[in-house]
Amino acid sequence: MLKSLYIRNYVLIDKLDIRFENGFSVITGETGAGKSIILGALGLVLGQRADGKSIKNTADKCIIEAVFDISAYQLAAFFESHDLEYDPETCLLRRELYASGKSRAFVNDSPASLSVLKELGSRLIDIHSQHQNLLLGDNRFQLRVTDVIAENTPVLEEYQKIYHQYQFHKKALVQLQEKAVRTKQEEDYVCFQLEQLTDARLQPGEQEELEQELETLSHAEEIKGTLYKVNGLLNGDDMGAVRVLKEALMATDSLERYFPKAKEIADRLRSAYIDLNDLASETDILKEDIEFNPERMEWVSNRLDTLYSLQQKHRVSSLEELLALQDKFILQLQEIDSFDEQIAALEHQRDEAYRQLIKVATRLTERRKQAAHSLASRLAGMVAPLGIPNARLDVSIQPRIAPGTDGMDDIQFLFSANKNGIPQPVAQIASGGEISRLMLCIKAMIAGFTALPAIIFDEVDTGVSGDIADKMGEIMKQLGTQMQVLAITHLPQIASKGKAHYFVYKQDIDEQTVTRIRQLTAEERITEVARMLSGASLTDASVANAKDLLGMRN
Repeated sequence: MLKSLYIRNYVLIDKLDIRFENGFSVITGETGAGKSIILGALGLVLGQRADGKSIKNTADKCIIEAVFDISAYQLAAFFESHDLEYDPETCLLRRELYASGKSRAFVNDSPASLSVLKELGSRLIDIHSQHQNLLLGDNRFQLRVTDVIAENTPVLEEYQKIYHQYQFHKKALVQLQEKAVRTKQEEDYVCFQLEQLTDARLQPGEQEELEQELETLSHAEEIKGTLYKVNGLLNGDDMGAVRVLKEALMATDSLERYFPKAKEIADRLRSAYIDLNDLASETDILKEDIEFNPERMEWVSNRLDTLYSLQQKHRVSSLEELLALQDKFILQLQEIDSFDEQIAALEHQRDEAYRQLIKVATRLTERRKQAAHSLASRLAGMVAPLGIPNARLDVSIQPRIAPGTDGMDDIQFLFSANKNGIPQPVAQIASGGEISRLMLCIKAMIAGFTALPAIIFDEVDTGVSGDIADKMGEIMKQLGTQMQVLAITHLPQIASKGKAHYFVYKQDIDEQTVTRIRQLTAEERITEVARMLSGASLTDASVANAKDLLGMRN
């Protein structure tokens, strides 16, 4: 419920801070006093768009705050999904408008977008105006009303869960089929590319080995000559390093008997001798192995040209990338071969989901048909005392060709205000006043089935008076026992039904006119209802009549 509303610097309002009661309350005031201004401010804090003209003259900033009791609405999941601070008892919505045209919105002091503010606001309060009566001509609204009466929420949740699965499988199947067509068209190309790579018999690390071998073959004579030289220096007969080290080792060994450090020197010389002797043997073998081989050099060059050409063709820079591309082509062909199996599996999943969907949709349809008769008869009974005694209502349920998010039914409310009239779609035949009374009855009826947000009726009593107005007031009063109801009205019959009565008026302050609202006392209510009965001049009769309406007759 709406607990309080704070407005500062909005149009004609310099500052307004009002608390609201639960149950049924009424708001009255002279035409032009500012009731619509207050409603407009509330609309802004509920996410409606605004401009700089909303700000009071001379002010550079406008603030609107609405505090709601949300203990009955189970909104924890909504707050969590939108990363908003959550209080299970109270919710504060705040909107700040600036003369520059900028605006900011907050939910419990957490910054929020207008779309989030609007979605949350729709769960907290329903501003019902003449404009909203257009909803009654909306088949989706009619379907929701029927589902509320049928108490279809659990079945709808089950249906929507399966519907999303069905849509997922259906979309995945279409995507796979499209991919299969595209890939099939590429199959010959992939086969050709893979065949070329396979024929090349690529080997990991091959390119580096061949590049090194080509370098060696290209410098074979130089390498062989250098190895001959090195081997001669190491193992020459006269002054080869190996022979010199051997002589040094023998000389050092002869000192060990009388020079202790000679052993350490001998060990080091022996190690060096062994290493150089091995190295000399290795270079002797290598110099014999190195040969200039033109045929081998030509083969290596050609092989490298093949690898480089493939890399250039496929726009890669290494043999490893070519091998990865080859693996990719292999997987593509395997996938092409498996498309038929994948498509068959998805078709089975889609068909199974559709079968389950139709099963639950059939249950929904049966429940709607059962609820439709009750809805039509109850609604006709409720509007009869409101000046439509011969009302006839039918609920037409027609099957859809394909399932939608809310089932496979198109629902249409049919209405006739006359005994011999043939019921036709509400939007085509009902007058504005009739639609207004129908909407009031619908909301009163569904309030017993679901937790509705607080509701504001904005002059929905236009065009009615007397006994009909009194009965509309009774409906609103009864509705107020189940939820918070605020009614902006010009009719004393409705104003007298409120548990609380708020009065909107204009006041001249200094050189400006401002809009004010206050809750009336019991005595002030008598005066206000009497004014609504008789106009500007109060009479004893109008006062007495007002007391009668308010149940205050002495």
